[in-house]
Amino acid sequence: MDIWIIRNGEKVGPIHDYELRRKIEAREVDGDIPAWHDGLDTWRPLREIALFKDDFNWVHLDDLDAVPAVEEEAQVLPGSRRPPPLPSVPVYGRRFWARWLDLQVYTALWWLCMWGGGRNIESVMNNGWILVAQLVPWFILESILIHRYGTTPGKWLLGLRVTNADGTPLNLTVATIRSFRVLVGGIGFGWSFLPLFCQAFSLITAKRLGTPLWDHAGGHRVHASPLVGWRIIVVIFTFFFAVQLQMAVITPTVLKSDVLKKVMESFPLIKEELEKNPPWHLPERS
Repeated sequence: MDIWIIRNGEKVGPIHDYELRRKIEAREVDGDIPAWHDGLDTWRPLREIALFKDDFNWVHLDDLDAVPAVEEEAQVLPGSRRPPPLPSVPVYGRRFWARWLDLQVYTALWWLCMWGGGRNIESVMNNGWILVAQLVPWFILESILIHRYGTTPGKWLLGLRVTNADGTPLNLTVATIRSFRVLVGGIGFGWSFLPLFCQAFSLITAKRLGTPLWDHAGGHRVHASPLVGWRIIVVIFTFFFAVQLQMAVITPTVLKSDVLKKVMESFPLIKEELEKNPPWHLPERS
């Protein structure tokens, strides 16, 4: 019989039952690892599957209290040939930082293009539709990346991948609808304090539904693989570099604004420090 197991957040299989028995005997496989075979209704701990119950008799008597009791036999469903979707694992923190890493990197490149193209940064910043002009192209690009690769740069660095409930890739139309839902309901087009409200609301609903609204509505799943140290270091460096690059482009305009000048008049020490050590910025383009 062919068996599927879950390791590091990914489905592994099919593995023949005699090969899995060999791994159990060699203690390469733990009895609590989720497993499935044709006919089961859901993933079950390996030790709870009737086929392998007797293979865990090597557990020491001192460890018997740690072995979970088998409350009931797994329900057998005829005609099931594919393993069910992976169990959901909440990774809200990772998803949050992956989203904003993507946005910060994209926004930094967008402002760099504005500067490189000789655009008047002050007039661009004063445009009321600036956030829409910034964000809509990114979410179009995100739709293509999710459709083609199942991930984005930020999600890839943080070990996240988006699929349909059955593990298949999203088609372009579905990926576009998902990205539009995130643009509107996830970050509120980036307008003022609306993203804070949207993010808080998304977290509350995600905890109630087990997944954010845009994935719940579309029946999508986000798979998370274990993080490694170098990825976390790259995420931190990339995030702060992207923020610094944005500030380098817009700082000259912000420092020249009348509002900031009035504020600085109330804080002479800060004004003096800025005059002595002005923040780094890119040279103005004519």
